[in-house]
Amino acid sequence: MQGPTVVPVLAATAAAVLLAWGSGVVAQDAPPGVGPNPQLPAPADKLVPTIDIAPAVGWPQGATPTAPAGFKVTALARGLEHPRWVYLLPNGDVLVAEANRPAPEDGQTDRMAQGIRGKVQSAVMKRAGAGVPSPDRIVLLRDTDGDGVADQKHVFLEQLVSPIGMALVGDTLYIANADAVVKVPYRTGQTEIRQVPQKVTDLPAGANHHWVKNILATPDGRKLYASVGSNSNVGDNGLASEEGRAAIWEIDLASGSKRLYATGLRNPNGMAWEPQSRQLWTVVNERDELGNDLVPDYLTSVKDGAFYGWPWSYWGQHVDKRVAPNPQMVTKAIPPDYGLGSHVAPLGLAFADNKLPGPWASGAFIGEHGSWNRKPPAGYKVVFVPFAGGKPAGLPQDFLTGFLDGEGKARGRPVGVAVDARGGVLVADDVGNAVWRVAPGS
Repeated sequence: MQGPTVVPVLAATAAAVLLAWGSGVVAQDAPPGVGPNPQLPAPADKLVPTIDIAPAVGWPQGATPTAPAGFKVTALARGLEHPRWVYLLPNGDVLVAEANRPAPEDGQTDRMAQGIRGKVQSAVMKRAGAGVPSPDRIVLLRDTDGDGVADQKHVFLEQLVSPIGMALVGDTLYIANADAVVKVPYRTGQTEIRQVPQKVTDLPAGANHHWVKNILATPDGRKLYASVGSNSNVGDNGLASEEGRAAIWEIDLASGSKRLYATGLRNPNGMAWEPQSRQLWTVVNERDELGNDLVPDYLTSVKDGAFYGWPWSYWGQHVDKRVAPNPQMVTKAIPPDYGLGSHVAPLGLAFADNKLPGPWASGAFIGEHGSWNRKPPAGYKVVFVPFAGGKPAGLPQDFLTGFLDGEGKARGRPVGVAVDARGGVLVADDVGNAVWRVAPGS
């Protein structure tokens, strides 16, 4: 790790990037699919999709990912079981959702998983470390001496169904299972909850091509927002199976009623409130099989009632000819705010909110799980998108790297991210079976 003397240089570089971005210079030099107005290539028409995923090998003894100069990486915890998401409680305890894809319900199957193509993809995903059973639980990590390493680990809550999203509202903890939002009572400092979770509302499930469900509470605690991915790549299982999916739902906690807040978001995952504007933002995994540099995954603000194109179009009104035409819906589609590059698989999202120093103080940390269908691979890192005035204001900066070993193998894959009160960035690593903490230091 380099010394902290490089941080001023990074700050100066970041400032230059912000100025250049405002003048349009950086946008011209941006990598394919990156930025507010990315250049989009013509779609590739391939019968057999590109498959190139990094086999999971795990971290060598004592190894960690690589952080920028002036930051130190510690393993908050190792030896976890497929940790996918992290959530910070007010007292500093860290909840970690250990989860993987659930079994299909009621004999339902995903047509994308059938046939030769589906079998090949299934085998490749297992090589990537995604073939393990779902632990279906939440564990609690506690760092009592503040050294960045948890000295306590507790099984906090079980009897769950592929849990991901968590949100504490008052003395109630809400959890997003793969099929429903549930709740349990919570008391500050407790390390175990034995009550059976109670259902708040159902979420679309079934074959669950995209099974991850996340939740985010409003600052006043009156509502939850729940993200639900599509049931296929581009409507391959029939549009009837997409009812209520590829969307963000708004749930009223007082009544339990819900409504569609935004639609046409193929696979939204991380959600967060942008600190300056207080606007809801999300990261979205876009569609596959149109080429290495199409379609860009993205970071976007989420507007009430907006339609973002899926499955009929992408990046606004670029028509996807693989889907039966629907000009009326295409005309409603709005483009997202910011491209992250194609197939990077953004999952986690957290804003810095002035808890980190220098060029890292204002912007979004994004956990990019990494591609399985692009050559060369993309993602497999945590990036930082600088913000100014409540909007992206520069190119993504690498923040945590080293998840690929240089030989095409994955030591880890970042998923959920969070920023703690002391300015540490927490990263769930579901292949490395660890939660990393990245904080100022050397």
